[in-house]
Amino acid sequence: MIVRIWHGRTPADKGDAYLDYLTRTGVTNYRATEGNRGVYVLRSSENGVADFLLVSLWDSMDAVRAFAGDRPGTAVYYPEDDAYLLEREPGVRHYEALITP
Repeated sequence: MIVRIWHGRTPADKGDAYLDYLTRTGVTNYRATEGNRGVYVLRSSENGVADFLLVSLWDSMDAVRAFAGDRPGTAVYYPEDDAYLLEREPGVRHYEALITP
C-alpha cells in the first residue's frame, strides 16, 4: 500500500470553509479514483493558522498516477485553492506502508 501525504495551510478563520471545499474537490476525487483505499483529513489550528494534512491510501503508485497524473510527486490543486491557501506547496510525499492496522 502507498500512503500519499499533502500539506496545506489556511487562515484559521477559513478552516471550516476550506474543509467543505476539500470535501467537494480533492476528497471526492480521491474516492472516485480506482485503487484509492481511503483518505484521512487532519487539521491542527494554532496562532491563527489551520494546518491540513491529507493522508490518502492507495493500492499502488499506478493508482496514485490515475489520480495525480504522470508526475505523482507534484501536488494537485483546484481552481479556488488560492482563495483559501496561504501558499501552494509544490510537492507531496509518498511512503510505502510496511506495517498497517
